[in-house]
Amino acid sequence: MKTLSREQFDVLDCLCENPEASVANLPGFLRKMSESEIEAVLADLTAKGFVREGAVTAEGLAALEPYRVRRAVFVAAGFGTRLVPVTLNTPKPLVRVHGKRIIDGLLDAILAAGIEEIYVVRGYLAEQFDQLLYKYPMIRFIENPVYNETNNISSVLCARCHLENAYLLESDLLIHNPKVIRRYQYCSNFLGFYKERSDDWCFTLKDGYIATQKIGGIDCYQEFGISYWDEESGRRLAADLKEVYEQPGGKEFFWDQVPLGIRRDSYRVEVRECDESDIVEIDTFRELKEIDKAYDV
Repeated sequence: MKTLSREQFDVLDCLCENPEASVANLPGFLRKMSESEIEAVLADLTAKGFVREGAVTAEGLAALEPYRVRRAVFVAAGFGTRLVPVTLNTPKPLVRVHGKRIIDGLLDAILAAGIEEIYVVRGYLAEQFDQLLYKYPMIRFIENPVYNETNNISSVLCARCHLENAYLLESDLLIHNPKVIRRYQYCSNFLGFYKERSDDWCFTLKDGYIATQKIGGIDCYQEFGISYWDEESGRRLAADLKEVYEQPGGKEFFWDQVPLGIRRDSYRVEVRECDESDIVEIDTFRELKEIDKAYDV
């Protein structure tokens, strides 16, 4: 049962995820809380036996357990048109950057967070993903037989039974800061970074939750393709994806347009803020060549 307040969760999670954190430097990690607020929460957690001498106790870990991320679903079925010619023979997530497959960084971050229930939805050149099993034998593959006939809504629909307490990740993100993948999550959220002006997919907020998702915006958060769905939202998302997909034109939607647009009133999704440098989205072959000079031949 979830019993922690948001402030209690943030402090406990911070102490667990940051070994270098201490009572003295917690304000540097929890920038949305004042020193006095942190001190008050710590005093309460200490009184409850969740923290002792600045460290999380066994009781504190037990209080965090209901917030543990249980699984990760990777969307990896697409063709990667804009990365031609390199994707003519290789699925985009398996393209190597500085000798390492793009998806490996994400998988390593997921495993470092203690998440071992991992699903990869595959389609284009599906058999090539078998090579991942040598390093990641825990992966379970989900086949998307219509990946080339629909938008990515079909891939997430194929994995709809695994969306509760789950990370949902695009598989072609080059991750530079693995700590954006955390062991515990308080509520459903999308990863994003603040931009004064964006010409990419972005969010605007209202009362702390995503209010709109659109291409281009001012005073917004630019979207990264990593989200988390708690138990209730994941169950609702599975049903809504199926309903929207089966409607006329439903196959043309991106999956995230369902909870953030078409059925937005049924969800309360936060933006989990990160730095722009934490993740790189390689959209084109030109961008790939700029990042890895081995392709610039």
